[in-house]
Amino acid sequence: MRTVFALFVISNLLFSCSNSQSEKEALEAPQWEEIELVFTATKTYNNPYTDVAMYVDFEGPDGQQLRRPAFWDGEQSWKVRFASPIAIGEWKWKTSSSDTSDSGLHGQEGKLKSVAYAGENQLLRHGLLRMSEGKRNVVHADGTPFIVVGDTPWAMPWRSTYENTNHYAQDRQQKGFNTALLMTLQPDKGARGPNARDTDQGFAVAFSDLEEGHINQINVEYFQYMDSLMSILVAHEIVPVYQPVFHADLWKGKEVLGKSIDAKEYARYCKYLVARYGAKPAMWLVGADGMGREVGVKEGGGTVEAWDPYQQPTGIHYNPFDDFIPNWADPETYKVHYNKAHQAAEWLDFQWAQTGHTAKRIYGKVELMYENKPTKAVANGEPTYEGIRNRENGAGWWQGEEAWMQLMSGGTMGVVYGAGGLWQWKVSADEVGWPEWANSEVSWKEALDLEGSRYVGYLATALEGMPFTDMEKRPDLAGGKPCLALVGQFYVSYLNEGGEITLSELTTDLPYRLFNPKTGAFLEEAKVTKTVQTFTAPDNEPWVLLVGQRENI
Repeated sequence: MRTVFALFVISNLLFSCSNSQSEKEALEAPQWEEIELVFTATKTYNNPYTDVAMYVDFEGPDGQQLRRPAFWDGEQSWKVRFASPIAIGEWKWKTSSSDTSDSGLHGQEGKLKSVAYAGENQLLRHGLLRMSEGKRNVVHADGTPFIVVGDTPWAMPWRSTYENTNHYAQDRQQKGFNTALLMTLQPDKGARGPNARDTDQGFAVAFSDLEEGHINQINVEYFQYMDSLMSILVAHEIVPVYQPVFHADLWKGKEVLGKSIDAKEYARYCKYLVARYGAKPAMWLVGADGMGREVGVKEGGGTVEAWDPYQQPTGIHYNPFDDFIPNWADPETYKVHYNKAHQAAEWLDFQWAQTGHTAKRIYGKVELMYENKPTKAVANGEPTYEGIRNRENGAGWWQGEEAWMQLMSGGTMGVVYGAGGLWQWKVSADEVGWPEWANSEVSWKEALDLEGSRYVGYLATALEGMPFTDMEKRPDLAGGKPCLALVGQFYVSYLNEGGEITLSELTTDLPYRLFNPKTGAFLEEAKVTKTVQTFTAPDNEPWVLLVGQRENI
């Protein structure tokens, strides 16, 4: 397993811009590394977060156009974060502001000089994320496959410290995780506790008017702190998945903001997140654990689509759902978790199921979503959290089998893991205030060591370097057994009880290996021949068959 501890600062390059900057030598912008331009307003605003809209237009050497929104960062400071998609060439940039009379924000000009990326961070070396041509998977800008191996430290942005986030990121990177699902702010209007991190019942406050049901009074210091946490994740090659607000009865079920939010406020916040975090690897989760038709979801998705020039993946995380809308119902208002909400929307790239926390084997949800048209990438974003309610619930190898079977059933975008104690970032094992169904016997730090996470992480080991992009369900090639394939290039089958499997339409000379999903070890590689079309596991334990040429990435 590859482990790279790449370290870089929050903003790799930081420039303070003035009217004379255009006369200076072009500033250096390494490909795919975030740089930051800082602008100082000449005027004072009552509420800069809501009163001023600013953006910067970048023009590349071949006429390429790229527009990045700016964000207010306290006092008179506005910032624009940019990542160059090219290695060589010069960018010209110019600012625009809704207040054209503010010369500090409007009409500023300058240049950037792109240079090749020289670091070792795999996320940055291969470029920001996008959807694959066939829409089944995520890939990097250079086409390198990216399989989601996600974790759910939902409450990290408002409960974790620098030290704790670094500890978390080191653990998850070593285990193979590359994605972290995050609530960007405390979701409950009615939750009470100290405005403090790493304190029982405590949480940092992102908007001072959230308890009134609004997000207009932003606390800039909260997001400055969050900047550092997100940089720690990316430095450990973990992609943040940003969820603006939550739509289910969580964190503590006390009047969740997402159920009553103003659509305009929601869209503005989505734009702010894109501005602040969109020049680093990211995914956007604009519908969160609801039916997908809540007020603001459509507006948020459209806003992300309009303001993210890199078009990083945007999706919806559905609660447990039905697959139909009755004939008598209004499809726009039907209050059931319908899995096709916004199916045809251009901004929707992926759909995540949720199968609850009862440790039941439920594969039908991703199977149905896999068949939805037009095609969207699919995963189960929330199987049973390990140890939720009690240590035995969804524990140990249950997580490994769940990950592999969700993948084989149609969740080809990847897999997601969760643990009781971790999702709510439970500060101490005996922290009070949690409903019985959501409680666990461990803190977030203790939850890191739960056995099941190791098995989920092994999936990344198995697929690393394999050409799996846009793999399709092909049990017909395996005598009805689970099989994902790109005919002639790649095949993977999960054998839950070992045994024998025969594949058809194989290409001779393709390498194959058997992988032990309980140990993370491979057996010796061999090659497909005219006579080698049937493969036998060494015992009746779980095994994974992988056929295809593995590339060094």
